[in-house]
Amino acid sequence: MVQLLTPEGKFAPSASAEEFLPYFEKLTDADFRKFYTDMVTVRRYDTEATNLQRQGQLALWVPSHGQEGAQVGSAYATKDQDHIFPAYREHAIAHIRGVDLIELIRQFKGITHGGWNPFDPKHKNFHIYTLVIGSHALHSTGYAMGITLDGKTNTGTPDTDEAVIVYFGDGATSQGDVSEAFVFAASYQTPQVFFVQNNHWAISVPVSVQARVPLYLRGTGFGIPGTQIDGNDVFASYAVTAKHLEDARSGKGPSLIEAHTYRIGAHTSSDDPTKYRTDEELQGWIKKDPIARLETYLRESGADEKFFTSVHEQAADFAADIRRRAVELTAPGPESIFRSVYSEPHPVMEEQQAWLAAYDASFEEEA
Repeated sequence: MVQLLTPEGKFAPSASAEEFLPYFEKLTDADFRKFYTDMVTVRRYDTEATNLQRQGQLALWVPSHGQEGAQVGSAYATKDQDHIFPAYREHAIAHIRGVDLIELIRQFKGITHGGWNPFDPKHKNFHIYTLVIGSHALHSTGYAMGITLDGKTNTGTPDTDEAVIVYFGDGATSQGDVSEAFVFAASYQTPQVFFVQNNHWAISVPVSVQARVPLYLRGTGFGIPGTQIDGNDVFASYAVTAKHLEDARSGKGPSLIEAHTYRIGAHTSSDDPTKYRTDEELQGWIKKDPIARLETYLRESGADEKFFTSVHEQAADFAADIRRRAVELTAPGPESIFRSVYSEPHPVMEEQQAWLAAYDASFEEEA
């Protein structure tokens, strides 16, 4: 397992980290502070969203508490031209890619079919959340095939070459869609990274039941190399993802990253994890918290209390703003049904929209 930052916050690269160190060495103290700021901000946002769901403002919420290290590190390893295909828990990645996080709230409030800004699912090259487990692995592979066919990768110009990264959990690796994506990715040598956030539980099914081998080896039989990382180590997540994405852009084909992490909260707001996992296991993973270990590292590197106080104040303000905006959200009008079907005006859509408007108006006339 690749690790650069231990749970105690010490920089101690594992033997397997050697080939990835050049990517880590490109980072600065300012980058480390950005990592910390985003992890704290998104965790505070996640807590606020959970509270909003409990108070009836959202239909559902999918918490990301505990997985911030894997997400923040890998997100910063992407380039603007890269395409990200998330599952439904990648809140930190959305934030870093520039998606207004109120749009995630809007989706879980049930007043949009998805899409950011507000109806472009490719806003910031961050595609829509996908709740059908594993299906987006195929979407990402098809997109990566298209990038290759369009000549947008392995051109010899690294600054513009494109790649795709797709995120899913350990449970998704048991889905047929993911295996089919592996087949096509390997066959067409797509410029693609499969990023598995192994949080150890597919709802109530432990990963030990799902797989008899480490998940990073799942791609080997398809011809896709894999790397296993400490997913609570933001440095390892950044360095390994940066290397894999660079390889993808330069024509070396697809690869797989398994990030060992843990969801501290429930699978979703509809789940009760106390029914299937022990408090001893939970407490053991809390000690490996990605934010706590980076904070220790930053303090020992000279960050003062003023910095940490400022970060937490900013995070609280961010969450308060999200709460205010979430409560003010209203359902869209019926025109939104038609607006996101075609990219350009379409006569059939215009006819159907006119029919619906007349139908709705007929009730007002009867009243």
